[in-house]
Amino acid sequence: MLNWANQFNIFCLLDNNCYNHGQSAFECMLAAGCKRSFTANKGETFEQLQQFHQQHPSWLFGHLGYGLKNETSSVFTSKPSLIDFGKAFFFEPEILVRLENNQLHIESDTLDPILIFDQIEACFGEFSAQRFAPVNASPIMSKEAYIKAVTTLKQHIKRGDCYELNFCQYFIAQHTTVDPFYLFQKLSSLSPNPFNALYKLNNHYCICASPERFLQKTGQTLLSQPIKGTIKRNINNALDDEAKKQQLLNSQKEKSENVMVVDLVRNDLSKVCEEGSVYVAELFGIYSFPQVHQMISSVKGTLRSDLHFTDALKATFPMGSMTGAPKKRVMELIDEYETHDRGLFSGSIGYITPNEDFDFNVVIRSIFYDASQQLVSFAAGGGITFYSDPEQEYQESLLKAQAIMKVLSEG
Repeated sequence: MLNWANQFNIFCLLDNNCYNHGQSAFECMLAAGCKRSFTANKGETFEQLQQFHQQHPSWLFGHLGYGLKNETSSVFTSKPSLIDFGKAFFFEPEILVRLENNQLHIESDTLDPILIFDQIEACFGEFSAQRFAPVNASPIMSKEAYIKAVTTLKQHIKRGDCYELNFCQYFIAQHTTVDPFYLFQKLSSLSPNPFNALYKLNNHYCICASPERFLQKTGQTLLSQPIKGTIKRNINNALDDEAKKQQLLNSQKEKSENVMVVDLVRNDLSKVCEEGSVYVAELFGIYSFPQVHQMISSVKGTLRSDLHFTDALKATFPMGSMTGAPKKRVMELIDEYETHDRGLFSGSIGYITPNEDFDFNVVIRSIFYDASQQLVSFAAGGGITFYSDPEQEYQESLLKAQAIMKVLSEG
């Protein structure tokens, strides 16, 4: 499908890699071509998105950028992003391909689905992605600067400015050309996660291997599944691998991070959900992925009948797992201590259905590529709490970047 999709300037491929993670509604979806689009203007993005969807209820695919926090929290970023996707963009696809229950569904108002299937089938076995010269991305922040920043942030926590904060560092490679399709193939092979995505917006690409759901709406039910807590796997030793799972489950630091973000999500959902309907469906769940074990909790609630689906997105964005608590103050500190605006990183990619259901991921474990500027970037970090050790936090950020570094350096 990727060979066939490459002819379009805009497309979005979503792949859950056969994980049944919170009842995903599909196995794989590809939205290609653009019938009409929505681009965020200054202010009132969520209200404008509501109007755009109501004008012609249809499938929409696209993204919410981290910069939307300027609207949801009145925290204004003073720094540039490395690759600018814009605050938000959604498009109604010309063609929608869905794989569900081993059945392929092709929808298009303008083209014959049988012809589309024949074109896609003609591309099978002829994947045209090309290897490229190894890319060595460098951190923008030195190890010393990272540790100093984390140490200072711990002082903010001790003073009571915040309880937990997600702090990230950025990696960059300039004057380089890569094949996004090859990168996606390699990254998906190395890190097949339930919220993988390949998103093309003209000359900008997001190659995403995310394990985390931001928010899903099914009927009136909202589901958020924040991740806090990570430990490297030992897939060559089953006993040690199991011991690492127990180590993660018993970690006071990781559980402290997780319960704080769960409380934050509960608070966000309570703003838009029926009174008494918000509850923790699972606390401290340990899930295994190819590279790491992760601690995931699930929070559910019932959206009030007098509110629109965009109200749920506005009340919860940006996601607590990528900010911290209290949300507004930590976003101010993030802007102060991180080197760049996050752009699409810490934002979300997903879809909206004609009947106003949606599912959005958390854009982490992602490579961003600007083909026109020949620029590659990515970011990694972790949650800082009172219990954080700056050296260990630095090493955890490198662990989370490991899969991406491997994909880029192998070419």
